[in-house]
Amino acid sequence: MTSPSVVTDETLSFDVLREQLWRAVIACDDTHAVALTRYALGEPGPADLPAAAERILLELIAPVQRRVGLEWAANTLTVAQEHAATAISARCVTAVADRAARTLTGPSRGRVTVACVEGEWHALPARLVAEILRLRGWTVDYLGAQVPTEHLVAHLHARVADAVLLSCSTPPQLPAAHTAISACQAGGTPVLAGGAGFGPQGRHALRMGAEWAADADAAHTLLEAGLDRPGASAVRLANHDLPHLDDQEYTAVKRSKRQLIKQAFVDLEEAFPPMAAYSAVQRDRTAEDLDHIVTYLAAALYVDDAELFTSFVAWTADILGARGVPPHSLLPVLDSLLRRLTDFPRAVRILAAARKILTVPRPGQPA
Repeated sequence: MTSPSVVTDETLSFDVLREQLWRAVIACDDTHAVALTRYALGEPGPADLPAAAERILLELIAPVQRRVGLEWAANTLTVAQEHAATAISARCVTAVADRAARTLTGPSRGRVTVACVEGEWHALPARLVAEILRLRGWTVDYLGAQVPTEHLVAHLHARVADAVLLSCSTPPQLPAAHTAISACQAGGTPVLAGGAGFGPQGRHALRMGAEWAADADAAHTLLEAGLDRPGASAVRLANHDLPHLDDQEYTAVKRSKRQLIKQAFVDLEEAFPPMAAYSAVQRDRTAEDLDHIVTYLAAALYVDDAELFTSFVAWTADILGARGVPPHSLLPVLDSLLRRLTDFPRAVRILAAARKILTVPRPGQPA
């Protein structure tokens, strides 16, 4: 691709600016992307800079990054392109943050720690929240992606915070998120949870005993109001929040994950003849898909939420369709899991619900 030039018409709308940034990002042109970000920020005075910087983060960079995810899902961007685009978006965030840092000299509203839960590599949403809170006067310890719980707790012991903000973008990290929430609260630190992984309206975060913040603005509002430090009752086992875990279905699926994937692969080969012509790369990709399916099933069992799994299966079917693989190829996989997990009522219920969405047309699908 050719590198886009930065248009410097002062009357440009944010729609045009977003399109220009998008072109720079997918062209892997970080120089132009950063230059465009700095141009869009302009030269506001010290009093206006925080608000201007926040607008750039939320109305320019964040929408472009969301588009990156959508285009990857539609198979118009490769994984490499998605990674490169995300890295460029992070550079743009840094450019805004560095410029704004010069004016952030007032008294701090308090200290917060922002971190992604263990296993969560999607760090940009947490980074955006961290920078917006800084712009609003908070002292922020931003720990980045994939923070092991024990290291997060050690950090909180060393640098006491008014709250820890935990980001979880994908449901497979929910068990790790629950562990982190409980550990932070046991140490006396309030927890604000955020991210799509916690489900609609943060329902899983709430069940795990955390406060829920849908975005940076909500987090700021809750922090301003003040969060009570957890007491002795914060020390609890996972099944205190999620009593269904007593049936051990989640544990059984997690422990037998390798065997479930191996058998599903064999069953898929028998039921889906096109696999005979798959290359080694395609077979590896199929094994990865099966791994994701079992992982999401385990996550759904952990929080007892069939919709978590069915929505993932629907998304996977759409991804496969975009890549030329018939979505019905998922049926032998679900049937394989049903046969192996027949003694687990919750797993059977969740798998049956997922199977139904593959056999009953969804809105917008041909009958």
